[in-house]
Formats: sequence, structure tokens, C-alpha cells
Amino acid sequence: MDQQELRRRFATLTTAHLADACLRTQVPVRCAPAPMRAVVPGGRLAGRVSPVRHVGSVDIFLEAFETAEPGDVLVVDNAGRLDESCVGDLVALEAQAAGLAGIVIWGLHRDTVDILAIGLPVFSLGTIPTGPQRLDDRPADALESATVGEWTVGRADVVLGDEDGVLFVPADRLADVLTQAEAIRDTERRQADQIRGGVSLRSQVQFDGYLARRRQAPSFTFRDHLREVGGAIEE
Repeated sequence: MDQQELRRRFATLTTAHLADACLRTQVPVRCAPAPMRAVVPGGRLAGRVSPVRHVGSVDIFLEAFETAEPGDVLVVDNAGRLDESCVGDLVALEAQAAGLAGIVIWGLHRDTVDILAIGLPVFSLGTIPTGPQRLDDRPADALESATVGEWTVGRADVVLGDEDGVLFVPADRLADVLTQAEAIRDTERRQADQIRGGVSLRSQVQFDGYLARRRQAPSFTFRDHLREVGGAIEE
């Protein structure tokens, strides 16, 4: 799937839709940890992962831009450090000039006012004024993979981010996940419209029938019931 098609389809979805779709398509749900947030309010991004493992110097980012393609997302592994920032305004500007769709940082950023003015979607764990005060040895695979929380991702992955957080999906399963997410979105919209029209969610999902069934079969779960009646509020 090309980057334009990905952005078009993600524009009407949320990462919540995609996380539920991963469950339904049996794709591992790989979310960045909860503290990961958009620096630019309302920021959204979707693109192929351009991974980089930060070791203390900006040159690793410049090298990543040499091979990144327009629409890629720079995913920076700074080991979740909270004692230094690793991305500032110049890196954000250079990423934007290189045509990247955004930056995800497993670590901190700085130059917040300038990043807000630039407008490129940036997600990070927060901000701190100081940059790196170290220069570590560079691993041989520094541009091959990046770890974000418990997940290691690379160019075979797509990253998507919005107000709810950041999610990684294998590129070879992306079409299935998007299709399922669109079905979930449509079902949830119908359910929301009916609630606004006076039809309770309990009525829509036949909740009284579920309670009666559970009394007869205590192991019968609400998710089992939703699968039978076509609900979409879980999974």
C-alpha cells in the first residue's frame, strides 16, 4: 500500500479502531507506552517506519534522512531516557524538508515552541531543556531497527499516531487491519447515532438476552455475545 492510500484511509479512522482491528485479525497489538503523546495538539501521522537508534549525536538522524522516502516516519529509539532530549527544532525542520510524515521518539524532545510552529507531527514522552551530554558507541544496526517500549520495529512496519497514542502494524497485514478497522468504525457510528436517537446501547446489543444466557452458561462472555449479535464495542 502506498503512502497516499495509507493516509487517505487513516484520515477517517483512529488508532483505537486499528487496535481493535488488530485483535480481530489476530495481529499483535503493538502500542507505544501510554505516556507517548503528540507535541502538536491534534497531531496525526501514518507512514512506514524509518528506524534510528540514538547514541548522542544528531548525525544519525541526518544519515537516516539520506535513505528515508517521502511519507516515512522517523522512529527514534533513545531507550526511553528521561534525562536528556534527543530531537529539537532543527531535526524536525530537516525531517519536514525531507518529506517525512512525522517523528516518534522513545525519549524526550526540546524546542517545543519551535516544533509547534513547524507543525510537523511529533510524538514523545515529554520535554526537557538539555540535550545529550554523552556520545556512545554506535551499534552496527543503528539504522535497522528501533525499540519503543517493549516493541522493536523496522522498515517492515507502519506507524500510526493520533490523540490516543501510537500504534505499529506490520506492513504486510496493513490492508487487512485497515479493512477491519473501517468495518468497526462504521458499526460504532451506527451505534452512536442510535443512542443519540433514543435507542440505548443495551437494547442494541440485546444485553438482556446476554444476561439470560449467562445465567444458564456462566462461562459465556460478553465478547462471545457481541460476536453473535455483531456488536463492536470490544475487540
